[in-house]
Amino acid sequence: MSDQARDILRTVFGFPSFRGEQEAIIDHVSDGGDALVLMPTGGGKSLCYQLPALIRPGTAVVASPLIALMKDQVAALRQMGVDAAFLNSSLTPSESYQIQRAVRESRIDLLYVAPERLLTEPFLELLDEIEIALFAIDEAHCVSQWGHDFRPEYLQLDQLKERYPGVPRIATTATADGPTRKDIVERLGLQEARRFVAGFDRPNIRYSVVLKNSPKQQLLSFIQGNHPGEAGIVYCLSRRSVDETASWLSEKGLRALPYHAGMGAVQRQRNQDIFQGQDGVIMVATIAFGMGIDKSNVRFVAHLDLPKSLESYYQETGRAGRDGLPANAWMAYGMADVVRIRAMLEASQAEDSHKRMEMQRLNTLLAYCETARCRRQVLLDYFGEDLPEKCGNCDTCLVPVETYDGSQEAQKALSCVYRTGQRFGAGYLIDVLRGTPNERIPRFGHDRLPTFGVGADLSKKEWSSLFRQMVAGGLLRVDLEGYGGLQLTAAAAPVLRGEEPFQARRDPSGRAASASKARPQATFEETPENQSLWEALRDLRLKLARRQNVPPYVIFHDTALAEMVSRRPQSLPEMLTITGVGQTKLDKYGEAFLQVLEEASEEQDQAESNTSKNLSISAGVL
Repeated sequence: MSDQARDILRTVFGFPSFRGEQEAIIDHVSDGGDALVLMPTGGGKSLCYQLPALIRPGTAVVASPLIALMKDQVAALRQMGVDAAFLNSSLTPSESYQIQRAVRESRIDLLYVAPERLLTEPFLELLDEIEIALFAIDEAHCVSQWGHDFRPEYLQLDQLKERYPGVPRIATTATADGPTRKDIVERLGLQEARRFVAGFDRPNIRYSVVLKNSPKQQLLSFIQGNHPGEAGIVYCLSRRSVDETASWLSEKGLRALPYHAGMGAVQRQRNQDIFQGQDGVIMVATIAFGMGIDKSNVRFVAHLDLPKSLESYYQETGRAGRDGLPANAWMAYGMADVVRIRAMLEASQAEDSHKRMEMQRLNTLLAYCETARCRRQVLLDYFGEDLPEKCGNCDTCLVPVETYDGSQEAQKALSCVYRTGQRFGAGYLIDVLRGTPNERIPRFGHDRLPTFGVGADLSKKEWSSLFRQMVAGGLLRVDLEGYGGLQLTAAAAPVLRGEEPFQARRDPSGRAASASKARPQATFEETPENQSLWEALRDLRLKLARRQNVPPYVIFHDTALAEMVSRRPQSLPEMLTITGVGQTKLDKYGEAFLQVLEEASEEQDQAESNTSKNLSISAGVL
């Protein structure tokens, strides 16, 4: 199948070669094999079932969780000349009928449906009438109760194996830790499927974590300093925080829109369409937004609140830089986030086993926030992948974190927690340790404790950091049933007795690691002429996209435009060598983009000619 696959890859999708294990996956599925594919966001998962769908006879059926995701993928495929369609609630009865008719007449190569529709008897009866090329289960982590986007409707997809035993199935996801992978295999009946686990590393993303201090202002400084006029996503934990942050950023002159489940469906869709269809828009959202987003040129993802796990964090930050160009994952983190998320977990109606698993995941996330190691190494360790060398592209690599033996300080703090009755928060405990005048301390008699004033040599900020690290390290826990006081855990005892050391990190006191500029221009020389051409190509792309009511990036990704700027193709055959330019797109848009390139070359030639004349005149005068 490889020769045919390579030909389709070049002529339809416009790519010169496969990446990673794409070719092996495509050959395996095209030959009728089942597969479980774990590949990072932007790594080319969709191609692993889209290309076999064009090789195998019949219609490929793709179970996709969100309407927005279906629309974007179908729009992108149609731009390439692929006969793709979707069936969902956004269609009128007449539109739905026309698509089903096209399916029966074998005129559709890929059909996207929600799992709820896929398993209805009318739809299954439709499938019984046609030849099915394959089943693709996109965002397969939704099948797992441990997954970050659990969808109970996915649980019944194992019926496909029984009803259509000869049809290959491919399940794809960007993130799945051990328990999630096991769930996917068991619930979808993929025990015999070949497993492809690509590397989880996204080297184009720079990871940074800052201590929360005036978070909205910190966010604004980050955006203005690194991503002015560029698209990004800002995640907040609550709907109220989303609304307030979006409004505040708008007041500061940024194009920011809110998105959360408390908004009306029409307004949510409107904001999503604006984000998808225009450049430079910032979406401020809860985690209700994102899984269905296929926008390639999101230059940053920021978290103003902690996500619930490292798996969720990886999934959410992976929405940045899908085009492979530089992007940023920036997060502000503080103790209040830890208390709030733990309180939410404790208050949930989930089973105790689920709560324990989620608490372990939260602790892993806290360890990531507090690490002095390379963040990329910690992140990849979580998914069972080893990165031997430091990445050199995260905040702890760019501005190394100082560590020290904090055993004595930890003992003082833990002793203070114990002697004050394990019922006070960090602020009060720090006042006791530093001997700070406080009317409450004499009232409780804590000014007579041996720990009163023993920590006067450290600042309040330094003690706050230590308490935060001890909570993250599992030595202390927050009493969620009382008034939020800190309590010792079993892990505190050996540190308190001096049997185990406590390695602490010093929070950066100076300038933090600057974020990557993350500009598409990183792929071509930044000259006034190139910048002018870049903007002209983007303007043409936007005009063509608006004419067809599709997002600009389904015309061409930023990477394709940047390659045009760098290589300056002068003919249709040369244009066909640009990554992302297949035959159908060449036929549709080749002449228009060549005209812009030609005009830019003429302007540059004219400018050079004028410069040459001026130099000659100057030489004559001299």
